[in-house]
Amino acid sequence: MAGKLSDFRLTRRVVLAGLAAGAAWPALGEAPVRSLRPVAKPATDATAGFMDAPASMKVNAASPEALIAEAKLGGEVTYVVADAKTGLILEARGEGVPMPPASTAKAITTLYALEHLGATHRFVTRLLVTGPVTGGRIEGDLILAGGGDPTLSTDMLGDMAAALKAAGVVGVTGRFLVWGGALPFVREIDPGQPDWFGYNPSVSGLNLNFNRVHFEWKRGEGGYRVGMDARGERFVPAVYTAKMAVAEREAPLFTYSDAGRLEEWTVARTALGKGGSRWLPVRRPEAYAGDVFQTLARAQGIELPDPEVAAAVPSGARAIVEQPSEGLPEVLRDMMKFSTNLTAEVVGMAASARLGVRDHAGSGRAMTEWLKARTGVSAATFVDHSGLGGASRIAASEMVQALVRLGRQAGLRGLMKEIRFKEETGKAGPVPVRVDAKTGTLNFVSALSGYITGPDGTEMAFAIFTGDVARRDAVPEAERERPEGGEAWVRRSKRLQQKLIERWAAVYAG
Repeated sequence: MAGKLSDFRLTRRVVLAGLAAGAAWPALGEAPVRSLRPVAKPATDATAGFMDAPASMKVNAASPEALIAEAKLGGEVTYVVADAKTGLILEARGEGVPMPPASTAKAITTLYALEHLGATHRFVTRLLVTGPVTGGRIEGDLILAGGGDPTLSTDMLGDMAAALKAAGVVGVTGRFLVWGGALPFVREIDPGQPDWFGYNPSVSGLNLNFNRVHFEWKRGEGGYRVGMDARGERFVPAVYTAKMAVAEREAPLFTYSDAGRLEEWTVARTALGKGGSRWLPVRRPEAYAGDVFQTLARAQGIELPDPEVAAAVPSGARAIVEQPSEGLPEVLRDMMKFSTNLTAEVVGMAASARLGVRDHAGSGRAMTEWLKARTGVSAATFVDHSGLGGASRIAASEMVQALVRLGRQAGLRGLMKEIRFKEETGKAGPVPVRVDAKTGTLNFVSALSGYITGPDGTEMAFAIFTGDVARRDAVPEAERERPEGGEAWVRRSKRLQQKLIERWAAVYAG
């Protein structure tokens, strides 16, 4: 096992940033110095429905094939760049080849969620009661009822506990129930990932801290002190539904079991170093949220019994406290920026629920069929909404069709992250173009899809997919967190992406 677990400070933004898929954007060479014009591109079945560039246009620029050869990636390199307003195809390579989209699938999920949930949608977490409040005590049950909010945090639960106190509640005569049935339970987004990957948590209708628990350790004279908590920016409650033990071994890095009442982890001592922290996935999200809320309520002087997971909300329950999420566009913007897989799965499954689909695999199929119906594509297949599942596929031409035909009307570009180019030294360099896009990274897979505005104001839509799927599939499970050669491969892929974009800006919008 290579390396040590590293230490870092954690705030909500850091938590989000730590979920981002993909490596830092690497530096690239200079753009061509002259504005050049395109050659005619012959039509193919994959590009049917797009306009082709006029034959009178001529290219006199560095060959994309030379750039691809220089990258030395192996596998497949495919791309399409088109005029974002007209759909005019400017340049393409392997445009009909289905490729793993990785987290660029979140662009499709964003469009899917906006169409079926609407821009005014908010996810609401509620505290429900089954009886009146008499003398400060609820005459019946208190229910923490999730509404699917993927952004629910410990701080938000703390605010709900304070609101419950303000409503005059100090206790309950009945049960304290937690309910996550607003969405179907998914034990893990991608079953092919190791247990400890924090970006592969469970999904439920009640999700706290992106369904991650904070593990912290520090070495002392008597060994290691370890703790599990649900930290926010204002509250840091200890967690009792998950525990960690240090094991005298070198591998595996972690072990996990939830065969008993608790989520039980062990960690290899040789990996710990002096101290540090990381987020681990939660597989019992309702129990986790109930544990944390009980602690936060106790801090407000509210005594609650131990939480019980409810299969359904009791009949006649009414809301006493409500905690809405931000509006859907804000939720999606954070998802696109930080590439939060849980958010993608929640908004995708919530959209599918509007169609009557209430299982994870069925939700991926529903989004696939929706995209085909809305754009006429044929090769796309989604097994989830985040792109984490390696079996998802989409062709570059299909992604660009979605960006052109659906994205502009939906305001997709405004929800994407601005990609800033860097020099070979890693320092921020001149910005010849503006790029707003979604990145995507899996082992030996790197993708980038979005919009370009060139120096002359021309707006283009593009998709670049690179992937050595055979090499990815050959990575042993124990090495999937950091496979040998993986980081260097991603850097070369992202360098190629930037060089292609710089070429397109000079050739088609210089």
